[in-house]
Amino acid sequence: MADLKDFAEQLVNLTVKEVNELATILKDEYGIEPAAAAVAMAGPAAGGGDAADEQTEFDVILKAAGGSKLAVVKLVKELTGLGLKEAKGLVDEAPSAIKEAVSKDEAEALKAQLEEAGAEVELK
Repeated sequence: MADLKDFAEQLVNLTVKEVNELATILKDEYGIEPAAAAVAMAGPAAGGGDAADEQTEFDVILKAAGGSKLAVVKLVKELTGLGLKEAKGLVDEAPSAIKEAVSKDEAEALKAQLEEAGAEVELK
């Protein structure tokens, strides 16, 4: 049982890049879709008395692709685990949600990556 607890702690502490790598491994080697893995990686919602005062889940909204649309499409593909066509469609339909109900740290990391690629991003 202690091994499972350690494993759960390792999963919760993964970086965004590590989550993406894990999603790729799960898809390629085990046939598990990355979207399902992303839901599993989202982790449990924070519970407690102060949870109502502070927002704990954020949506990463792509407002516009900006000048380098191709770079943004590639990044959206990588971050979401979608296919190229689906990622392009998501970018073309902006404003659209890239990820929903993610932690503040993950949302800010995603926002920074997307803005670095030239996208206009909003957290809700």
